[in-house]
Amino acid sequence: MADQQEQPPCRILCLIDAVAAGRIPNSRIVRLVVNRAKAYATTRADRASIPWECFDLIGGGFLAKGERDGARVREARGRYDAVLAQRVLAGSGDVRKKPELVVLAGEKTGELAAWIGEYNGAGAIERAFNDFKAGKMTRTGITVHYVTLEMDMGPPILVREIEFREGEELAQLEDRIHGHDHELIVEATAKVMGEILEARAAKWD
Repeated sequence: MADQQEQPPCRILCLIDAVAAGRIPNSRIVRLVVNRAKAYATTRADRASIPWECFDLIGGGFLAKGERDGARVREARGRYDAVLAQRVLAGSGDVRKKPELVVLAGEKTGELAAWIGEYNGAGAIERAFNDFKAGKMTRTGITVHYVTLEMDMGPPILVREIEFREGEELAQLEDRIHGHDHELIVEATAKVMGEILEARAAKWD
């Protein structure tokens, strides 16, 4: 019980557990990429014997250490996300095709919210929340989508709408979205793997 309490939920653990339980058929996780070497996801990857690497803004030369200018941070994040997408796509064998893997929309690998094209990139949940507070919208949502060279614009695999709640604070909304996020990434990955297996079976029929 103590071990469970010290392990807050995260996407990689949800995927590890889903693969182990057979919820994602004929699959294994071959690599994890994180943007913080001390992220607890790396501990979980180590426990599951999954190789991992750290690829971050500062270490990758996209942003100077200590930079606080918002415009420069956003510009650096855009370049970082584009290179990260290229690396993922290159691993699929052809940058022009959809790879056989999925990622979550949003602040990569990071926090996510809203529909593709509406609230992309860093701070998506907060921007959606501020628009709700300003009376501009009543719902947000999360997507799981394919990786493309244009950040957060890949074809959606699954989309889930999430209603805002009156009186809810940003932190509460983030927690609620992450709960849906952990479910949706497993469902979407299983969906894609099922489609891949069906296509392969049809090819050999």
